[in-house]
Amino acid sequence: MSAIGAASRQGRLAQFGLGLLLVAAVVWSVHFLFGVFDKYRHVDAATYTFFWDRRAWLWTHLAGGALALVLGPVQFLTQWPRARGRLHRWSGRVYLVGMLVAATGATGLIATSPAPFGIRLAFAATAWAWLLTALVGLVAIGRGQVQRHRLWMTRSYLVTLAPVTFRLLLPVPGVFAVLPPPPEGIAWLLWLSWALPLALHQAGRWAWLALARRRLPLSGAVPDHGG
Repeated sequence: MSAIGAASRQGRLAQFGLGLLLVAAVVWSVHFLFGVFDKYRHVDAATYTFFWDRRAWLWTHLAGGALALVLGPVQFLTQWPRARGRLHRWSGRVYLVGMLVAATGATGLIATSPAPFGIRLAFAATAWAWLLTALVGLVAIGRGQVQRHRLWMTRSYLVTLAPVTFRLLLPVPGVFAVLPPPPEGIAWLLWLSWALPLALHQAGRWAWLALARRRLPLSGAVPDHGG
C-alpha cells in the first residue's frame, strides 16, 4: 500500500472514530438535558433547594448551555459541505450567543454561591476555558484560518460538554478514593470534566500527526494547523 493510500485510509478511520464519538456525545447530551428538565420542571423551593433564590441565574445558565449543547453537533455536521456553509455560519453565531447567555448565568451563580471557594473557582475556570477556546476559534475564522478555527471550536465544544462529563465521572466507582473527598473532590472533578477531555484530545491529535508523518516522510505533507 502506498504512503498516500495508507494516509487516506487512516483519515477515513479517524473520521469514523470521530463520528462515533460525536454520536456518543449527542446521546449523553440528550440524556443530560432530559434529566435537567425533569429535575427543574417543578418550580418550587423544595426542588431547587439552594438555587431557589437564584433561579433566574440558573435558568439563564441552563437555557444558554442547552442551546450550545444542541448546536455543537450541528456545527460539526455542517463544517465540510459548501452547500451548508450558511447554516454552519448562522448556527455558529447562535452557538456563541448561547455561550454568552450561559456564561452570564454562570457568573451570577458563582457570585451568589454559598459553595466553598474551591468549587466556585473551578466553576469560574470552566467558564473562562469555554469563552477563551471559542474566542480563539472566532478570531481564527476571522483571519481565514479554517483548520485552526475547527481545532479550537472542537476544544470549545469539549468544554461545552463539561457538565455532561461531570455527571458521567461522578458515579464512577472509587472516584473519591483517587480524588479527595467532597467538597474538595467535587472541585477536582469540575476541573477534570473539561481539562481531561482537552488533554485526551490533544494527545490523540499528537499521536495522529506522528503516525501520519511516519507514513508520509515529506514534512510538509501533514501540516500542523492551530497549535
